[in-house]
Amino acid sequence: MPAEESSAARRGDRSRASSAISRALRPPLLAAGGAPLPAGLALRVRPAAGTRKPPTARSRTSGGPRSPRGGGARRLYEQARRAWDRPLTAYYLILGAGLLITVLGLVMVYSASMIKALELDKPGTYFFRKQFLAAVIGAGLMAAAARMPVKLHRALSYPLLMGAVFLMVLVQVPGIGMSVNGNRNWLYLGGPFQLQPSEFGKLALVLWGADLLARKQDKRLLNQWKHMLVPLVPVAFMLLGLIMLGGDMGTAIILTAILFGLLWLAGAPTRLFAGVLASAGLIAFLLIKTSPNRMSRLDCMGASEPGPGGSCWQAVHGIYALASGGWFGSGLGASVEKWGQLPEPHTDFIFAITGEELGLAGTLSVLALFAALGYAGIRVAGRTEDPFVRYAAGGVTTWITAQAVINIGAVLGLLPIAGVPLPLFSYGGSALLPTMFAVGLLIAFARADPAAKAALAMRRPGVRWKTMRRRVKKRPSGER
Repeated sequence: MPAEESSAARRGDRSRASSAISRALRPPLLAAGGAPLPAGLALRVRPAAGTRKPPTARSRTSGGPRSPRGGGARRLYEQARRAWDRPLTAYYLILGAGLLITVLGLVMVYSASMIKALELDKPGTYFFRKQFLAAVIGAGLMAAAARMPVKLHRALSYPLLMGAVFLMVLVQVPGIGMSVNGNRNWLYLGGPFQLQPSEFGKLALVLWGADLLARKQDKRLLNQWKHMLVPLVPVAFMLLGLIMLGGDMGTAIILTAILFGLLWLAGAPTRLFAGVLASAGLIAFLLIKTSPNRMSRLDCMGASEPGPGGSCWQAVHGIYALASGGWFGSGLGASVEKWGQLPEPHTDFIFAITGEELGLAGTLSVLALFAALGYAGIRVAGRTEDPFVRYAAGGVTTWITAQAVINIGAVLGLLPIAGVPLPLFSYGGSALLPTMFAVGLLIAFARADPAAKAALAMRRPGVRWKTMRRRVKKRPSGER
């Protein structure tokens, strides 16, 4: 027993000696001033200011690092920008905006024309049925134009121009042409159907002018002013003369806007462009000054009272209709102005009835659709490498945008009443058919873009199935 106690005592002495040696070799903890800290305070010491703790790994349950402020909004913006820059954006904008404007126009034509039809001892759906038939035919024309190749569109330019000129000359023949509201620009087709050839003259000028400028650009002749103006300007002036023989000032303004749009896209010099614009302005001033009817329309800009003899009756009641609509309108079919107060509620002033029944929300929706259509047309014209596509898309966009601005500006009292319908929206088959064909042109041009063509090809079921079959590797089935 004494031997065992002495061995245990020796082992305890060795452990105490080793712990003392380790304490002596350990570097002492220093205070801020450099003095060693007492042993009892060593466990409560904190790191001095300015020292950094070593990074510690976050656990998975902590959610990881936080996203920076505004990350969600920035991510949504990037997603919207990528979606906006996709190859098929212009295609869907043109197709969707064109169809939505046409469908909403059909609804408003039915609502705005019902009372007018009853006044003429016709069924309430009389004007709607005619507009619906024109929309069905126009949808067929739009689908055909969207499927046509660009070469076929160019081939149609000269026959379309000659046909439009022939019909416009035929309007001036006594016994064949008809006068409507003082303008002699209609052909009677039998029954309730009439045709306004000047509406097709707009489409003819766009296609023929685009083909002419494209061929001259290929030959590098557009740097000479005589090749840029001849024969584009003389042919346009011929069409304007035939239109003005019938007294249709509004259509002449739209045709002039198309001419200016083509010259602008062709890169006309500023002095040349200004010269053509000054000549057209001088002619317009003379035509307005020599016509009491046109002068009275000019005087009604911004009018708030009907004036003596009710000369500004239509302009003022258009403002009344818009003012009474409020934010969301009085309801579809609940317009008061269409009960004989507002002339032409389903044609030139259908936008006023839209504001009265659908309110500011409805009118802003119509404006947004036209803005989307105009933007998509500019995008197609700006991204193409084909000069014909650029000129034709720019001409169609100028046509639709200028006509919409002139019509809406007249309803708002900002411009004189020119007597032009709202494209794709107002009643009138003669205006609807060529405009829907022009929208089909824009769709065809948007589809002809190489990136859009590849994207559309990938969306076909057969192509997608073949692509998936190439990607999936064939696995052995295990059967012998």
